[in-house]
Amino acid sequence: MPQRILLADDDRAIRESLHRALELEGYAVNVVVDGVEALSTLRHGDYDLAVLDVMMPGVDGIGVCRVLRADGNRIPVLMLTARVETSDRVAGLDAGADDYLPKPFELDELLARLRALLRRAQPEPDGAPDPVVQVGGLRIDPAARRAWWRTAPLTLSKTEFDLLELLARNYGIVLGHGPIYDRIWGYDFGPDSKNLAVYIGYLRRKLDAAGAPPLIRTVRGVGYSLSEEAGP
Repeated sequence: MPQRILLADDDRAIRESLHRALELEGYAVNVVVDGVEALSTLRHGDYDLAVLDVMMPGVDGIGVCRVLRADGNRIPVLMLTARVETSDRVAGLDAGADDYLPKPFELDELLARLRALLRRAQPEPDGAPDPVVQVGGLRIDPAARRAWWRTAPLTLSKTEFDLLELLARNYGIVLGHGPIYDRIWGYDFGPDSKNLAVYIGYLRRKLDAAGAPPLIRTVRGVGYSLSEEAGP
């Protein structure tokens, strides 16, 4: 069965071109024009992924994503946005989006991001659960997909959790941008992409709010590592 995608965008030209492109890639695509229709469709249908434009009439893409997460719907969400400010993109991540793509975008990049999100959403094969990862006061339970700084729980999106787990499992090792993109997104978006920097910043803010010291170290021009300050 083809994977089902809901596409919500009020721009007719984008909507129609993406509809054709996604169907040519073998996806089953349903198209809606606003946030209210997107919510109704997602609540009453079975979809593998949603592509939401941020700026839609009525309920915007961020509002749709926020309601979905409040409903407990964990469908992967790719947000399309014409806004260039980091704060605007962070708002989408805060609402529970898994990824964002600024307009205008290359079709090949959008398709790569969709494939990566769909791969990440596939259930893991049965087997022994991963052991809890403990780095000083940071504790991560991969099986339950929960994390804590000491006794303070961390509320993390899927991407944030995966990124923190990757850094913790490689404690003390500087991970380059490319390997992180490959491991977390399944695709290296290149040196001009801001995705990783945005997620690192957002993860830092959540750790700071939980009372943790600065745990994530930036190695300029190279990548990131979990710092030695993660100790108890």
